[in-house]
Amino acid sequence: MDAKRFDWNLIKSFLAVLDAGTLSGAAETTGISQPTLGRHIDEMETRTGLVLFERGRAGMTPTPNALALAEEARVMQAGAAAFAMAAAGRETAVEGVIRITASEIMSNYVLPAILIELQEAEPALEIELVATNSVENLLARDADIAVRMVRPTQNDLIARKVNDFAMGAYARGDYLARYGTPQTVEDLAAHRLIGYDRSDLIERGMMRLGIRFDRSLFRFRTDHQVVYWELVKAGAGIGFGPRFVAAQSPGLVRVFADFDIEPLPVWLTSHRELKHSAKVRRVYDFLAERLSALRLGEITPEANAGTGKEGPSPAR
Repeated sequence: MDAKRFDWNLIKSFLAVLDAGTLSGAAETTGISQPTLGRHIDEMETRTGLVLFERGRAGMTPTPNALALAEEARVMQAGAAAFAMAAAGRETAVEGVIRITASEIMSNYVLPAILIELQEAEPALEIELVATNSVENLLARDADIAVRMVRPTQNDLIARKVNDFAMGAYARGDYLARYGTPQTVEDLAAHRLIGYDRSDLIERGMMRLGIRFDRSLFRFRTDHQVVYWELVKAGAGIGFGPRFVAAQSPGLVRVFADFDIEPLPVWLTSHRELKHSAKVRRVYDFLAERLSALRLGEITPEANAGTGKEGPSPAR
């Protein structure tokens, strides 16, 4: 094999399939079509003369050959990412593509207005918004900036806490009119609760409040945050969400206002190398200013109608 003519795209596809285990999973993470990924794997096997994957109903199973090559491929991947990071850090103009990743809730209900304002202020920017609850890899340049609900731990990342999402329990008014408004934790057994599917975030939050209940009380389950909130808005039952988002949802009533639900912190994160990029620094500072100014720890009377009280707002 001629190393000088080796295509780096083959390495990227190889690692994506290796990590995902399927062509469909690799296509979802990379944005490359399954047929293209399949062709890349075929070409890489042809060029190396090695069988890299066993193809079966369960997906793409790596062979010992693939596992032996993986370490060197990851070294190449890290080098390419470092090169791209160093080049990006020397950008002097606020123009071109800026890639931002945020949770589904943040992307749908908080960021659109802010990003419109950003684009109007910086018309040379092309803004890419990746709405996902998975933690995008900033070190590999999957995104330039991330808005996360958890503080990053990697040393090469810079992070700034910009706000707190105050949380509450909500149901549609006509649901409560039909089934009654719960007054105690025990009353929840008579209600339909909306929960997550594979995530245990809500259960853990309840346990911190000293509340234990069977998962079967979650009559509706989904890990998609926007679908989750749409179920609450549709009257499926009682669900949990940010007060700021509830304020944008007419017809919802806050229940259990005395529950001290732990707020979700909002962290703005980027790679340390990118602090030298005028484009990334401008967007990072813009997002920090706008997100810090939002009243995410408060609720409006409309979002609290029918409770007769307001829960405490967490400290910023």
